[in-house]
Amino acid sequence: MTTNYSGMLKKMRTSADENNKVHYTLPIGDALLDINDLIGKEVSVTFSGEINCVHCNRKTKKSFNQGYCYPCLISLAQCDSCIIKPEKCHYHEGTCREPQWGEEHCFSEHFVYLANTGTVKVGITRQVTEGVSTRWMDQGATQATVMLRVPDRLTSGLVETLCKDHIADKTNWRTMLKGKPDEVDLEQVKSELMSKIESDLDALKQEKGLQAVSEVSTPIHDIHYPVEEYPVKIKSLNLDKDPSFSGVLQGVKGQYWMLDGDRVINIRKFAGYNVDLSF
Repeated sequence: MTTNYSGMLKKMRTSADENNKVHYTLPIGDALLDINDLIGKEVSVTFSGEINCVHCNRKTKKSFNQGYCYPCLISLAQCDSCIIKPEKCHYHEGTCREPQWGEEHCFSEHFVYLANTGTVKVGITRQVTEGVSTRWMDQGATQATVMLRVPDRLTSGLVETLCKDHIADKTNWRTMLKGKPDEVDLEQVKSELMSKIESDLDALKQEKGLQAVSEVSTPIHDIHYPVEEYPVKIKSLNLDKDPSFSGVLQGVKGQYWMLDGDRVINIRKFAGYNVDLSF
């Protein structure tokens, strides 16, 4: 029996159970599809050729920034360059695109973390220290821990910049998809990194206030993904070039599907695309 779904894709939603096993659901049209249940099954996806903005639903010939139309790209605060580089936050200059949005999203506690996504990286998240951050799951991290707490997004970006001189701040998606990486002693990495940035961190505290940056003690979270088989030689699928594909879904990690034949597709990249999906 074949089951069919049709509609606009959005990035997969993630959650983790008490054992830190990741569960994925895919918004497609008005439905929420359980992706974990599709592991080991034949799936088919066909792009209809229609793209809608994930924010305003406007039809667009091209998707920008993982799902936005061009007018939203140049007008929304969530699409501004300071979202990728929070150290460039310009709210204090009075030039924020959407001041209310900035107040709601950028002026709350942020956390600087370390994660193992194939190599150890530094990053930031707004989520609290308990449990597994969706940020870690979206990046395919198999280990993660919080390092520092700061009062706002700008400060988190400044701290992350200090760390970037000593450790990566980006995930190599190909490395992340090639298998479960060796475990890393994140506590040791954290200790060494804190020593390296200590003087710069003290200078930042003098500028922002002594309580602006505080060290956080949290456990190392081991995160597990629904993967039966990892690709050996990765072949990336692109709905713009090849609007239809089918195959056995062998696993999900980060925002990627892994299919037989060493094929992978970044679902988040095609947010806003209208597709027909069957299994």
